[in-house]
Amino acid sequence: MALEMRERCERCTTAALPHDAPARICSYECTFCLPCSEAMQHTCPNCGGVLLPRPRRSMNA
Repeated sequence: MALEMRERCERCTTAALPHDAPARICSYECTFCLPCSEAMQHTCPNCGGVLLPRPRRSMNA
């Protein structure tokens, strides 16, 4: 099962998050840009889980 690589921040919806961009995700794959993650104190507003760095995927994956 592959990780879903969402392309936009779920909070501000304006931050573009290409696959190689730094982003934060929770265990349910909710995805946020770094400024939004910091503003939410690295806590997912949907599940209350910890937001961690999203793994980067190579372009040929």
